[in-house]
Amino acid sequence: MQVAQAMTRKVHICHPGQAIRDCARLMGELDTGVQPVQADHRLIGMITDRDIAVRAVAAGKGPDTPVSEVMSRGVLYCFDDQDLDHIAKSMGNARVRRVPVVDRQKHLVGILSLGDVALNAPLAAGQAVRGVSKRGGPHSQASAAKRTTAAAR
Repeated sequence: MQVAQAMTRKVHICHPGQAIRDCARLMGELDTGVQPVQADHRLIGMITDRDIAVRAVAAGKGPDTPVSEVMSRGVLYCFDDQDLDHIAKSMGNARVRRVPVVDRQKHLVGILSLGDVALNAPLAAGQAVRGVSKRGGPHSQASAAKRTTAAAR
C-alpha cells in the first residue's frame, strides 16, 4: 500500500511570521497537535503543541511570538507514492509520530500519522510505535531530568 492511500489529505498550515497564538487556536479548532509551516509554497518546518508548550510558554515567550522562533526545522517528510510499511519503519527509527507528505514536485499533499498507519497497516504501526516509544535519545525527558538533577547537586 502506498502512503497516499493512508494519509490525511486535508492539511492546514501555519506561516513562519504568524503568532503562535494563532497556530494554537487552529490546532484547537482542528483537534490536532501539529501544523506544517510553509513559506513561499515550501515546507520549512513543523510546529507542535509541544513546541509551543516547551519552547515558548516554558521559556517565558508570549502568545505573539512568531512561529519561526519555536518551530521544529529539521523536517522529516515522505512522498505520497512510497510504501506505507517502509515509511512506518522509518517513523519508528526516527521516533516521530507524524510526517508531512509531499508529491514528487515537493508540494505538501497530506500528513501521515501513526493513527493513519494503524488503520491501514496494523503490523507496521506496532513496529513504529515500539520505535517511537523507546526511552532515551534526543527527545528524552528522562535525559533532561538527569541533567537537571546532576546540575542541582
